[in-house]
Amino acid sequence: MAQLKPVNSGAYHWADLPVTKSNQREGRKIAEGTCPEFEYLEIHATTQEKGAKPSPPHTQADKEELLIIREGKMKVKIGDKSAVLGAGGVILIPPHEEQVFENIGDGPLTYYVFIFRSKKPMDLERSKKAGGALLLNKDSLEFKKSERGGGRAYFNRPTAMTENFEMHVTQLDHKGPSHAPHQHVDTEVILIIEGNTTMTIDGKDYKAGPGDMYIMESGKMHGISNAEEKTCSYFAFKWR
Repeated sequence: MAQLKPVNSGAYHWADLPVTKSNQREGRKIAEGTCPEFEYLEIHATTQEKGAKPSPPHTQADKEELLIIREGKMKVKIGDKSAVLGAGGVILIPPHEEQVFENIGDGPLTYYVFIFRSKKPMDLERSKKAGGALLLNKDSLEFKKSERGGGRAYFNRPTAMTENFEMHVTQLDHKGPSHAPHQHVDTEVILIIEGNTTMTIDGKDYKAGPGDMYIMESGKMHGISNAEEKTCSYFAFKWR
C-alpha cells in the first residue's frame, strides 16, 4: 500500500480505457490508488457477454464495494438479499457479504465497480444498523423535478467503511451549470449517464460524455455544466 499514489482529479474517458478480454468478459481499469478517506480505492468496469457464466461466489474480507449498472440485466445475490437490476441499478456490498452476479439479459451486461478500504477501522455494526447491503433499481426511486431538470436520491447513510456515503442522480434539461462552483472535504465522483458535460476542477476545464467519469479530490473547487441544449444526466456520489 505504501507504493500507491493518490487518485488524481480530472476526467476519465471510456474510450481511452485499456481493455482486457478473458472468459466471455471484458475488463477496463479506470483508477487505483488512495484518497484522503481511503487507503485503497480501485475503480474498474466489467462487461459480461450474453450467456457468460457467473464467477464463483466470493466475499471481501476488509473492503467494501459499490456497483453501478451501465447496461443490461443483472441477477444479483448479496448474502440473503437478491434482485434483478437493470441500467441505473446500484449495489452496495459490505465486507463479509457473499456476492454473485449473473448476466440474464439478451445482450452484454456492463457495470462499474468501486472497491475501497477506509483509513479508519471498518465498522460492520454501523453498516448493519444503516441497513447493510443495498440493491436498488432506478425505477423504484422517485424522480423529483426541479427548475433545472430533476433527480433521484439513491442513498445517504453510513457504511462499513464510511461515516457517510451520499449518492444521487442529477438531470439537467438545458445548457448551463447545475449550480455554482463549490468545494467540500468529501472526495466526489461524477459518472455521466447521458449527454455531454463540461467540468472545471481547480481551475482546469474538462469534458465528458456517456460512460465517462470525473473525480474531484477533497477540497478542490469544482462545477459541472450541461454542454448542450439537450438533456444530460449523471450519478454524483461522495463520502467521508
